[in-house]
Amino acid sequence: MKHIMSSTLLLAILLPGLAQEQVHTKSISTYFTAEKKYLVLPVKNGAPKRNLELWVDGVNTRFWDMELAEGKPDWYAYMRIDEWKGRPVELRVDKVSDTTTIFEPVLQSDADTNRNEYKEALRAQFHFSPKRGWTNDPNGMVYFNGEYHLFFQHNPYGREWGNMTWGHAVSKDLIHWTELGDAIHPDQGGPVFSGSAVVDKNNTSGLGENGKPAMVLFHTGARGWGQYMSWSTDGRNFHQYHKAVVPRINKDNRDPKVIWYEPAKKWIMVLWVERGNNGQNSMQFLTSPDLKNWAPVSITYGGIGNDHYLFECPEFYELPVQGMNGVKKWVLTGANTEYAIGSFDGTHFTEEEKKLQNQYGRDFYAPQTFNEAPAGRRIEIGWWRTNTAKGAMPFNQSMSLPMELRLIKTAGGIRLTRMPVKEVEGLRGKMYKLGNKTLREHSANPLKNISIELAEVRMELRPGKAKEVQLNIRGVRVTYDVLHQQLVVDGVKAPALLLDGKLSLQIYADRTGLELFANNGLVYMPVNINIEDSNRSLSLAVKGGTVKVSGLEVYELKSIWQ
Repeated sequence: MKHIMSSTLLLAILLPGLAQEQVHTKSISTYFTAEKKYLVLPVKNGAPKRNLELWVDGVNTRFWDMELAEGKPDWYAYMRIDEWKGRPVELRVDKVSDTTTIFEPVLQSDADTNRNEYKEALRAQFHFSPKRGWTNDPNGMVYFNGEYHLFFQHNPYGREWGNMTWGHAVSKDLIHWTELGDAIHPDQGGPVFSGSAVVDKNNTSGLGENGKPAMVLFHTGARGWGQYMSWSTDGRNFHQYHKAVVPRINKDNRDPKVIWYEPAKKWIMVLWVERGNNGQNSMQFLTSPDLKNWAPVSITYGGIGNDHYLFECPEFYELPVQGMNGVKKWVLTGANTEYAIGSFDGTHFTEEEKKLQNQYGRDFYAPQTFNEAPAGRRIEIGWWRTNTAKGAMPFNQSMSLPMELRLIKTAGGIRLTRMPVKEVEGLRGKMYKLGNKTLREHSANPLKNISIELAEVRMELRPGKAKEVQLNIRGVRVTYDVLHQQLVVDGVKAPALLLDGKLSLQIYADRTGLELFANNGLVYMPVNINIEDSNRSLSLAVKGGTVKVSGLEVYELKSIWQ
């Protein structure tokens, strides 16, 4: 009873204060005529999320949540409304302050008036990121009509995950990207999760027009959990198919990867499916003659539970094996980049080696490759989870460098390599060619006269009996532990074996981290870390012995946004 009386007394004291602090809210509905290109939406990072809907002709055409700024915004999101130009539109917003004057009036604009685009302090300068909002998985990567098309998971209305939409950017050279409007929006199938794109050169789908083949895109709808299809014949305007082409297979299934299989002249879809009650990962293979009608043909099983081998975001492709004349192998991967090498007969993938890995970085995930890349190149871009949700930044996350994938013969078997595409060399500015050096424990720093922000550093090491090689890239220590043959960067470790007593290194430094390539791409090590702007120094030192350094070069790199 004493406890009850004490609690009652406490409530009597607190309730008046709580009542005074209670915020009264209301839902609003406002009407306007679409007159300009954009609806302007004010965003306040960290504000309470509100649900918004845009209704046109009685249809809920856009629905999203956002950290709505009722006072001064941190930035503005811009929603395209020009397809409804001249028509009445209703904007519904829930739970705003009952004294708010937001959307009185509704703001429209023909121009995107945000300032400081691509110049923000935490904006990566040679890695793609959207102008505004959150991004994660790269999607729908395809070469079409002379352009590389990069679609990506995008929240146009906030810098945290949500409102999954397919953003869209194009490039002629894989390096300089032009961001276009969002291509695919949530609809009755749900938020637009990850997927892929192909070019239907033979018009098997009948979606081509006037001799122009269709770019056909596939994604998972995160409400119906089926696989949905969209298409475009110009790479700018997109149409959505009226139903799922692959209805839900199991509770968790997503991320369709579609390719053309020339020997059987049919389409292949690889789809992640979780099976059973124990978290069994699997890749479901399906085939189709026309991209619309799909039949399941086989299953490749991955890990269970915390074993994420072949978990989500499948990638599947064939490559020739360098050093083995006439030999080609297929590669199957999941989101964590563990891969299998094997053979494929048009229905079944046979693993010959599995659970292989050459990516040892931090927060690199869900890479995809371009279909239809010229000259048969297999070019990959992955999601790099950079630490950019800080201050008033209007964007968050980025992509990796584009990398060319190859299969090579090694003493341990056939292995995958990743190396930056040759087009990255176009960013090089001033070069510091330092040649060959022999470094001992107390040798002078050969990089001491270099002051640099965006950098590419290259060298080959012969560490002999030295204990460590210590690089410092603008305050980020890169250590090669000779005894354990291991690279260490900001606590991240990667095996890097000496080959004939040598280790090749290629390092790229951007504002948001380092990407390391060792032994010509047998080891890829992306490490996300925000680099202190004031530190522009480089150093190279040795501990416990003598190291021969050859081909030591440093390049200043230019921003892709200039």
